[in-house]
Amino acid sequence: MISILNQTTGIRFKYQAMKINSLLIEIDGIDKEILRYLMDDARKPILQIANKIGISGAAIHQRLKKLETSGVISGSKFTVNPKVLGYNTMAFIGVYLDKASRNSEAVKDLKKIPEVLECHYTTGNWSVLIKIICRDNEHLMQLLNTKIQAIEGVSRTETFISLDQQIDRQIQL
Repeated sequence: MISILNQTTGIRFKYQAMKINSLLIEIDGIDKEILRYLMDDARKPILQIANKIGISGAAIHQRLKKLETSGVISGSKFTVNPKVLGYNTMAFIGVYLDKASRNSEAVKDLKKIPEVLECHYTTGNWSVLIKIICRDNEHLMQLLNTKIQAIEGVSRTETFISLDQQIDRQIQL
């Protein structure tokens, strides 16, 4: 347990150093507060965060650089609502490959399909699990028949259509 005195407020902060990815990266209470603010709104001005936490903008900037360099954070992004763009069907597809050695080639081909949002190498029956977004069920069927199942080595697929995404969050700090 480490204790730090905030010179501005006179409040003493105690924090436990965390070990991240078996590297010695110390994430203290101030780092966690900064991350919480930015996870809530990545466009929040650094000076606004600094005022709320009680440290300088330069200190926030230095801490963000440390967190970026260590790999704890990697940039910021806007989230596009696919439904507004006409993509109303989300599906998860378990892809069976005839040989495990075809994995890297299959993934290269999956990367060429813009509707594939995620691809995970998994344990269990499937070789990979992909998440795709489509305009509708007809679009999904067309993707399955003409693109995904046409990939060399794909022996079959198993599709699960998402009816509603009920939880969408990042890891909590």
